[in-house]
Amino acid sequence: MLRTVDLGREILTDFTSAPSGHLSALFVPRIDLAPSGLGTSAARAFSPRPEKPAEPRLFCPGPLRDDRALGEQVNEAVVSWAEQVGIYPGRLDKLRAANFGRFMMLAHPATSDPDRLLAATKCLVAEWAADDYYVDEVSLGADPMVVGSRLANLHAVIDPAALPGRYLADLEGYHRLQPISVAFRSALEHLARYTTVTQMARFQHQMAILFVAWSQEADWHANRRTPPVWEYLVQRHLNDYLPPMILIDVLGGYELPPEEFYHPRVREAFTAAGDAAVLVNDLYSGPNESENDHNLPSVLVANERLTQREAVLRTVEIHNELMETFVTLAASLSATGSPTLRRFLVDTWAWLGGSREWHATSGRYHDTKEEKS
Repeated sequence: MLRTVDLGREILTDFTSAPSGHLSALFVPRIDLAPSGLGTSAARAFSPRPEKPAEPRLFCPGPLRDDRALGEQVNEAVVSWAEQVGIYPGRLDKLRAANFGRFMMLAHPATSDPDRLLAATKCLVAEWAADDYYVDEVSLGADPMVVGSRLANLHAVIDPAALPGRYLADLEGYHRLQPISVAFRSALEHLARYTTVTQMARFQHQMAILFVAWSQEADWHANRRTPPVWEYLVQRHLNDYLPPMILIDVLGGYELPPEEFYHPRVREAFTAAGDAAVLVNDLYSGPNESENDHNLPSVLVANERLTQREAVLRTVEIHNELMETFVTLAASLSATGSPTLRRFLVDTWAWLGGSREWHATSGRYHDTKEEKS
């Protein structure tokens, strides 16, 4: 029997049942052509249904492009930047092996501009570093008792605080000594070259949501509490992949208007995609986390008395349900929304495929010698 870590790797690297990387190819089967009207309920009830496989397969596409040279160019640039701003000292080889530049290259096939990709990669690395330094890695100074204060102070960099002059110098002095603050300030200055005011405001808002989630996680750590499954999924909804995904149209060189971006059905579709994407992370990252960290399989084991294998497969089922929600909503929204909304949904699907490929190959989660050639 495969160990849990091996099962997670097998699931993520098995593309034999992966759906098309082109989102529109999935829409036709979701148009309801079953008979309707008076007297047809019995016919619908006995319509043949596709058989489910014995074990669930991951419903997630592969990448639309894999430009290794472009990814390497961006990755080397972000490692140099990390050294300049002072994050991950002594760990730059690990940062390089994580290959976040490749992540953004895979996730944003709409652009081949290395500077745009670098702006997004800087933001991603700053977010990951904040999680490592403030929430997860005790060896880097993480302390659950001060997570809330650290994140509140950090948010004053992301959404700059307008303090009275006599106290502003104290705030600036504090942040000059915090490599995470320096990293975020630098990353946002770069990102601002490409965002509209509205796009930057959404990013700031999504970071505030993320910080709430990290504070909730710190509560679990401080109180040595394993949350129930529903609470874990709430936290994962807040701590999903929307912070990097929210830059999809920024890197594509367009803007989804606020009236569409914040429409409840669009928001439901987009958050379902972000929630599903972060469960891919849960499938892969578990064996690399410390004992007090949580992922969906471990929470399922603790709460529902599943074996580890059963918990991994249940995680796949939950992931797939979220992905089905996204695709169903995307089909409907594409039929009624603007061309810009259709493009945004297509680019979201592409992001999901790139993310899957990165998780299957990143040195963050396994020896880089295991990467696919």
